[in-house]
Amino acid sequence: MKKIGMLLFMVVAAFGFTQCGDDDNNKNEGGGTAEDFIRAADMSFLPEIEQAGTVYYKGGQSEDALLTLKNAGVNTIRIRVWKNPANGHSGLAEVKALAQRVKAQGMKVWLTVHYSDTWADPSAQVKPQEWEGLSFNDLKAAAVTYTKQILTEVNPDIIQIGNETNDGFIYPEGNLTANESQYLQLVTAISAAIRAQSPNAKIMLHHAGTEGAEWFYNKVANVDYDYIGLSYYPVWHGKDLTALKNNITALGTAHNKKVVIAETAYPFTLGYNDWTNNIVGDQSQLVPGYAASAEGQKHFLLAVRKLVEDSSVGAGFAYWGTEWVAFKGEQATNGSTFENQALWDFSNNALPALDAFKKETE
Repeated sequence: MKKIGMLLFMVVAAFGFTQCGDDDNNKNEGGGTAEDFIRAADMSFLPEIEQAGTVYYKGGQSEDALLTLKNAGVNTIRIRVWKNPANGHSGLAEVKALAQRVKAQGMKVWLTVHYSDTWADPSAQVKPQEWEGLSFNDLKAAAVTYTKQILTEVNPDIIQIGNETNDGFIYPEGNLTANESQYLQLVTAISAAIRAQSPNAKIMLHHAGTEGAEWFYNKVANVDYDYIGLSYYPVWHGKDLTALKNNITALGTAHNKKVVIAETAYPFTLGYNDWTNNIVGDQSQLVPGYAASAEGQKHFLLAVRKLVEDSSVGAGFAYWGTEWVAFKGEQATNGSTFENQALWDFSNNALPALDAFKKETE
């Protein structure tokens, strides 16, 4: 009897030890498993770049860029959506096709809906031309109908209501400073439509940088959403990573939300591969300690990931401009302003920064 009892004890103890080990391996400092932690890459330009005949490589061998990302550990692909873009790129038809490819690779889809025909950010939130002249109630109905169409066509895992909406969206009606009540009505109606149609989708509200973020998220305190999304580019939002972590923790704690770095990027060189001026091209724009090199880019991204993981409210990060190589040719004057911050080099070979997306990092 004693022998049987001892054997049972050893089996149970061994099983318990194994289970604890597995749990430890899957833990994420930010509260959740490593698999839950969002490791995302924005790939919105991919269809346009592939259409131009560009080929991406991994280790010198051609490879589907999405497969390269999946194998690197990316679990979510971020895609922008424009209402009626002039050239069709980033329109719903193209986005739906790209989303299907993403899902086929086993990754999640994160849509950033601009509610515009073109770029929406703190400097421009132009409503779709199709919605010009509508009464406010009709505009709100149009935005809800459009959102429902997107949900039906794509069924995303994460949906962003607007892009970098520091002072609202769908101007002028949705300008937060000028028309606070109307902005809140718009975002609340859209959120309610998402909850009703796609209850499993996570809703994100997105602010560029941390300056002004406390004001913005206080304004939307009564809106139903899941994630605080923040853009973080050192060239615009400061070079202090400790301050960034503190701001993330303060925002998430104050509003009882998980926080995602929805956009970030860093150069692997200060050089350029076309004749379009790059956004980052000067030593003074770099974060001290992180060179404009392949290794510097990798360690910057690892540092951003770690500060999100180490925050009690951090839920993930996304790289922006991942795929935006100089696809229009070396002589292009209207090409990429970001080719030195992409995650493929000037020969379109995948860069070491992809190591930052591993399920587990050292």
